[in-house]
Amino acid sequence: MEESLLLLGLLAVTIALGALAKRFELPYPIVFVIGGGLLAFAPGLPAIHIRPELLFLVVLPPLLYAGGWTTDWVEFRRNLRPIGLLAVGLVVTTTVIVAAAAHAITPELGWASAFALGAVVSPPDAVAAEAVFERFDVPRRILVILSGEGLVNDATALVIYRFAIVAAMTGAFSLANAAGTFVVVAAGGVAMGFAAGAAIVAFGKLLEKHKIADALLDNLTLLLAPYAAYLLADSLHVSGVLSAVTAGIYVSRKSSSIYSPETRLTGYAIWEILIFLFNALVFLLIGLEVREIVRSPDFALHYLWAGIAVSVIAIVVRILWVFPATYLPRALSRSVRENDPSPPWQWVFVISWSGMRGIVSLAAALALPYTADGKPFPGRDEIVFITFCVIFSTLVLQGLSLIPIVRRLGLGGNDDLKEKETEVRIAALRAGLAKLHDLESGFGSVEEWEVQGRSVAEYEYRIAHLLGHAAGDRPEAYESRIDHRLQTEALQAERDEIMRLRSAGEIPDEIFRLVEYDLDLADSRLR
Repeated sequence: MEESLLLLGLLAVTIALGALAKRFELPYPIVFVIGGGLLAFAPGLPAIHIRPELLFLVVLPPLLYAGGWTTDWVEFRRNLRPIGLLAVGLVVTTTVIVAAAAHAITPELGWASAFALGAVVSPPDAVAAEAVFERFDVPRRILVILSGEGLVNDATALVIYRFAIVAAMTGAFSLANAAGTFVVVAAGGVAMGFAAGAAIVAFGKLLEKHKIADALLDNLTLLLAPYAAYLLADSLHVSGVLSAVTAGIYVSRKSSSIYSPETRLTGYAIWEILIFLFNALVFLLIGLEVREIVRSPDFALHYLWAGIAVSVIAIVVRILWVFPATYLPRALSRSVRENDPSPPWQWVFVISWSGMRGIVSLAAALALPYTADGKPFPGRDEIVFITFCVIFSTLVLQGLSLIPIVRRLGLGGNDDLKEKETEVRIAALRAGLAKLHDLESGFGSVEEWEVQGRSVAEYEYRIAHLLGHAAGDRPEAYESRIDHRLQTEALQAERDEIMRLRSAGEIPDEIFRLVEYDLDLADSRLR
């Protein structure tokens, strides 16, 4: 019963924190980490012990899969060099430097535990950066590099993390063996991800072939996919992280030709809620775990300074890495310089300052085992506490300062995505219009011409509507605003009528929801 009440309380706190984030226009990861910090010191709350393997399994695969799903593969390949330097080079460098510093600051933290800490705090969280930038228009390439880094750096860090845990538990470690195993584990994870993704795609096609696919079955399959990819890879002792990421990329690229529009609309809503909920619960759960860890004031005071020191080191290492990694390859290679001219220093600084740690670091810290060979895992409480300090420091300090910095540097999104979106929509509509005209030669009845005329008029109207949106202050824009207002009011009248019919008992809820769904689709097209 106590666990049920705790879950209810956490969900209620999640809603309250989400409302605060919306009210004050703050990125939700920042509000969640502050909420978790407050829970750590709130009186009367129970101390909890989370099953590490369960948390890692439940939370991590869908986060990784979702990251792969939303990856722009073309842009990812185009920016592979900067992404690789950040996601592999910087992660390894940060892990080593943080491990050395942590061991020097807290000698009681053994080398293996120090490396586990370094691996936990080394990967920045792309979700945190995207949550900050969604309220401000920044150059597209910055977002591509940061999201690509967030996609790969988790895999790099978590492979190191696994080796560090094994070393802490067994006391044995070989750099040569670890390097060789790293390559095998990574390559095997990618291969397993392709295999799992291909199986998911084949299953979707099978359902479609036999006419038994629907939004519920398809989305249940997609919810299963990250866990299948992760667990199958893990059972073969290859990287479940890379497997989940690869499966997400592969299935996403194939999804448009497999799944129905209803499946995709439902899926977007499901995954948005799922990722939001996981972020909230993990941040709040670590607050409850930290309250048990900081019960000793001496412990909190001593390791608070260690947490601050590690936070500063993680921030500084990223800045010192990003600038040389950006300009040195261009200085040393003419081909790099010609194919990819140097970006403005302002872009480079924003990338260097976007090193907020987030949910993956939290999940990794909480997933550390409690015991090793019957003894307490060395330094577990210290690692969890220092990780929370790093996440809190980077999210609050860097997250809250990013928007003022972007404004101060005069960075605006010189890639006008809305304009590009309108161009793509118009091109698609014109292709549909051309197809309607191509079909005219096969018409053999008046009814076909009448229906075709209405369809052509609808397409021409939608094209004119979009051209009006893109027309700025020209007369078309004024007409577009009138059109938008009239259609919005007409849709609202339709809603009022079906609500009246339902309230009067003249239509069942099933019909009401079907009609409302169509009205929602029509309304979303106007926005």
